[in-house]
Amino acid sequence: MTVKKTRYPDVYKDDKGRFFYQVFLGRDANRKKHFKKGRKDSLKRPFTTARAAHIEAQKIKQIYLNINLGDMSYATFIKEKFLPKYIADVEASTYETHSRMFLHAVDFLGDVTLKKLTVEECEKYRTWLLTQAKYSQSYASIVYTAFRQSLDYAVEINLIPVTPSLKTKAVPKGKATAKYWTKEEFEKVLSSISVSSFYEKLIYITFLFFYRIGCRVSEAGALRWSDVDLNNGKVRFINNLHYTSKMDYELKPYLKNDSIRRTLTIDDELVEILKDWKEDQLKYGVHDFVLSYDNCPLNKSTLSRWLKRYSKLAAVPRIDGRGLRHSNASYLIAELGADVLTVSHRLGHKTPMTTLKYYAHMFSNNDIEIVSKMEGSINISPASRSRVSFYGNQHLRENKIRSLPNVCQKNKKGS
Repeated sequence: MTVKKTRYPDVYKDDKGRFFYQVFLGRDANRKKHFKKGRKDSLKRPFTTARAAHIEAQKIKQIYLNINLGDMSYATFIKEKFLPKYIADVEASTYETHSRMFLHAVDFLGDVTLKKLTVEECEKYRTWLLTQAKYSQSYASIVYTAFRQSLDYAVEINLIPVTPSLKTKAVPKGKATAKYWTKEEFEKVLSSISVSSFYEKLIYITFLFFYRIGCRVSEAGALRWSDVDLNNGKVRFINNLHYTSKMDYELKPYLKNDSIRRTLTIDDELVEILKDWKEDQLKYGVHDFVLSYDNCPLNKSTLSRWLKRYSKLAAVPRIDGRGLRHSNASYLIAELGADVLTVSHRLGHKTPMTTLKYYAHMFSNNDIEIVSKMEGSINISPASRSRVSFYGNQHLRENKIRSLPNVCQKNKKGS
């Protein structure tokens, strides 16, 4: 059957010219979508126009959405309405990390219904995040923003008329300094890792790869040898790892924007190290993932344990996977003097403005390097003799110092 859309949302026309509506009612606990479809109005009369079907569809929406309107608890709303919608809007890895932020409000508000969710309740939650929750200010800011986002959706689907959280202040992000390793600290870490064993050599390769390339942890975990061109010194990042366990993971292709899907150049030194590492892997039957000792992808918790262990051994600040990425940015900017466009491309940022948002303070170090390069870079020798004939009232000629002309004397301030 051929179905055509009409100018009304949720209203269609079949190949026999009959109108019908199909309204999305949400998802169940198993993530299955549910729709309500109808060809007749409440009086059992077939629709003769698209507008009639549209009116009935709006009634169905209101009946469904307004069941116990306002009496629905915030917890029920999040679990049955918001999260099913949210999981369809974002990538699986984003949902896994961000969905927890919405549940903080569920724990705090308990069974408070939407219609009883007042400005005062929102203010109490905001205060709790900043004081008793013991979260960093930056995390509290993100959590409260997530709370506001959920209430915006409640307004969108007509569960509440307005969101009370808009009458409260946002939580300031505060200043958070990202931890990273300087070049000297990173060298200390490398010198504390022995490459005599296959497993520890993987740790050495992993740290070096992150520090030189600056990719995300999920990108490194998804990296396969088919994405690496050792002959031409190129590596491409096209996948994101969604990891549950060694036997349960998924490589999801990047779909967000072209800047994340990128191909980077690998330096010759790292190319030779990776060639040697690939040969070592083959001896142990590892042939798929680049950063692997058992042909399974690297996950965040394993990387975190390695970073904790060797930070302590090398007596340097402890960092996480994101800290390795920040370390690469510092290396590119502070040590190599890379420009913002290059850094933005290698890190896979959407725009250079994103790079400046996080790393603008590092670029200030380039001022010293640029000034040092200025000296001797231009021939600043003046001519030994003037080749211009001056006419007019010139008060300085042929190295003879004369007093200022009278007109200048008269116009001097205070004369």
